Amino acid sequence: MYVRDAKNRDEVWLLDQIEALELDETAFRSRDYVIAVDEHTGDRAGFGRIRVHKTDEEVCELTSIGVLPEWREQGVGAHVVERLVTTARDTEFETVYALTSETDYLAQFGFSPVEPTQLPDALGRRLEAKQEGIDPGAVPMRIDTDRFRMPERLREAFKDARSEPEEDPEPEEGPEDFGIDPEETTYKYDTG
Repeated sequence: MYVRDAKNRDEVWLLDQIEALELDETAFRSRDYVIAVDEHTGDRAGFGRIRVHKTDEEVCELTSIGVLPEWREQGVGAHVVERLVTTARDTEFETVYALTSETDYLAQFGFSPVEPTQLPDALGRRLEAKQEGIDPGAVPMRIDTDRFRMPERLREAFKDARSEPEEDPEPEEGPEDFGIDPEETTYKYDTG
């Protein structure tokens, strides 16, 4: 598994997954996303986005983080979050925010709660919109980019992440499934 920047060809897939997972697609731009990819099959497993709010000061938000159900519990989301925080740090953001109801998940990386009154104005408005829309339980969290930590169990799980195998397909139907005895039946074009 690895995490890479999204490409233009990922746009339709991203929009489909955002809709399926009922995530935020406000101000969608595929170039803001990263995608976790299985290096063996090329299957896309998860994604996330950095959204920069440009006001008096620029504020960085992590949003639209999702992992496909068959890839969960394998460190995929953790590595998406890590890549987003690293990208924010590399573009000189000292702090990143997330507005989410998944507080326990982000806390394991070092995110901590923020009082809504302490949010920059742009994020305060965004929090209200999220709470009224897609995530009524959303609360603000933040992390200083140099304090991110990856739990070792998630780093190890990501190395061997695999899609859960699909259930065995149903066996192909035969004449017996329709109440036909193949030993006694003649067919329209039977030449024997």
